[in-house]
Amino acid sequence: MDKNEIRTFIARRAAQELHDGDVVNLGIGLPTLIPNFLPEGVHVVLQSENGMIGMGPTPEEGKENPWYINAGGGYITTTPDASTFDSATSFGIIRGGHVDVSILGAMQVDEEGDLANWMIPGKKTPGMGGAMDLLVGAKKVILAMEHTAKGNPKILKKCTLPLTAKGQVNMIITEMGVMEITPKGIVLTEINPEFTVEQVQAATEATLIIADNLKQMK
Repeated sequence: MDKNEIRTFIARRAAQELHDGDVVNLGIGLPTLIPNFLPEGVHVVLQSENGMIGMGPTPEEGKENPWYINAGGGYITTTPDASTFDSATSFGIIRGGHVDVSILGAMQVDEEGDLANWMIPGKKTPGMGGAMDLLVGAKKVILAMEHTAKGNPKILKKCTLPLTAKGQVNMIITEMGVMEITPKGIVLTEINPEFTVEQVQAATEATLIIADNLKQMK
């Protein structure tokens, strides 16, 4: 698969984790593709930490409204029942536990559910943003990400980069498989049939626990 196919594959599988009526916050990048693949009959409410609930799809080129952007600065549209408000209210929604699912990317994640996704020491960074609040405030945290970076594992025994939050990740979805974080470690519950279990493990620093009922990703 090329990079676009990988991103599409991950987004399509991540969309299956969303249920009708969920309030969902999507991180920048790959997670923003997820609404394009929602199962039929599933309608979610998209929340943006810069002050909106009720985000719509990406606008057509030439029809962008400069007043409506997401937290990453990308243009968005609104649903008919959308509401806008100040950032303090938005973070009150997040910290109050009203976001059902947060789907983010990652630089590193480890077998204890620790996440590093905001900076590499020595390089410029725009700041952590709302990721730390979303990780702690959302009821479920899913990482939608490529399995490796330039061939190097991103799923580690222990994160080496500065953490965004400790022990908050519930699920990891990559082009190779679906993994759940458990008290015993990372359990591989689904596998892309294009790969073997041995190939997935070779691309993962953490030792994977293979589910007894390992399924194929769809």
